[in-house]
Amino acid sequence: MIVDTLQEILQSLQTHKTRTILAVLTVAWGVFMLVVLLGAGKGLQNGVELQFRDDAVNSISVYRGRTTIDFQGNPRGRSIQFDNADYDRIKANVDPVEYITARFYPGSELTVSSGSVSASFDIRAVHPEHLYLEKTQITAGRFVNDQDLSRKRKITVIGKRVKQVLFPDEEAVGRSLQINDIAYRVVGVFSDSGRRGEEETIYLPITTAQLVYGAAEEIHQLRYTVGDASYAESQDAERRTRQLFAERYRFSPEDKSAVRIYNNLDEYQKITDLFFWVRVFVAVVGAGTVLTGILAVSNIMVISVAERRREIGIRKALGASSGSITRLVVAESFIITGVAGYLGLLASLGLLELLKSTIAENEYMYQPDVNTAVVVGVTALIVVAGTLSGYLPARRAATIKPVEALQPS
Repeated sequence: MIVDTLQEILQSLQTHKTRTILAVLTVAWGVFMLVVLLGAGKGLQNGVELQFRDDAVNSISVYRGRTTIDFQGNPRGRSIQFDNADYDRIKANVDPVEYITARFYPGSELTVSSGSVSASFDIRAVHPEHLYLEKTQITAGRFVNDQDLSRKRKITVIGKRVKQVLFPDEEAVGRSLQINDIAYRVVGVFSDSGRRGEEETIYLPITTAQLVYGAAEEIHQLRYTVGDASYAESQDAERRTRQLFAERYRFSPEDKSAVRIYNNLDEYQKITDLFFWVRVFVAVVGAGTVLTGILAVSNIMVISVAERRREIGIRKALGASSGSITRLVVAESFIITGVAGYLGLLASLGLLELLKSTIAENEYMYQPDVNTAVVVGVTALIVVAGTLSGYLPARRAATIKPVEALQPS
């Protein structure tokens, strides 16, 4: 019985090839567009979130700037210079502060060498808690610690790429390198999957660098995390930080250029809100495309019933029940939408896999992907909806009276 019904359906589909192909293409295109849009949206989100991979999401960075507003007798154009006291003031007066570090850059004209090999790398002097702000992974040895700072030790922690250049065939920990002829002992090697070039960095204890490179207590930047504080609490910490600097350096709290503060949580919140609406847009467009396909199937089945009116009348005259006629038309809808859904899903997943393997890591698109279980479920829902869309034409076919159907038109 089932085999006979299936053969009848396949014969009908072959008889009306153009109609069948159009129905399949319409539904398949809807599924294809829905899955590709979902994958592209996820890829865009991954690309943007990649920019946050290097830094703690809950971090706040403070940079030196120049005043742009006259304030209490102080003219605009003053350069703000940070020192170690600013590090202590934030640590003591801003709540919450989970981890905090200052940064000091010794200079860009420094040459790093080991034996006969020399090169230029990014050199940063930091506090021990910097490790938690950069999501740096120690692969050998250790990071800068408190004793390094208190004793002003000449030690260094180097990135994986630095190790490959200076110590390609040997362990780096325990070896020495020279920075402008000043020897430092390597105590650690790290990897960092964040921004390009992070593994070409050398870290020094900030107190050592300030002493060796004649900076007294100068620092260039401050960074801290706010733990599990809410978005509103992080904004309060940001305002408190600006207030502390405005009081000490006597500039207007409204002067955003005097001290530039970058709240990573604020940026992350904006990105999260943006991609919520991106997902809504994708869902609306995808649903509209799929709905168009389902309506196309319904219309095609209406045409099919009209074309087969005489055939259906003969079936009923020979004793076919209304239920069998209904099942025949609904089954035809199911086969059309099922095949179309499968082809659309297969093509879209194949395209996403191709994109994942060919698109380089960047901040615009990264790893476009979809949850397979979700898209399979959505496709199944589309097949069910497409099948049900054939129900009304099927019921209409079941109500055809043999006498009327067999009358010449």
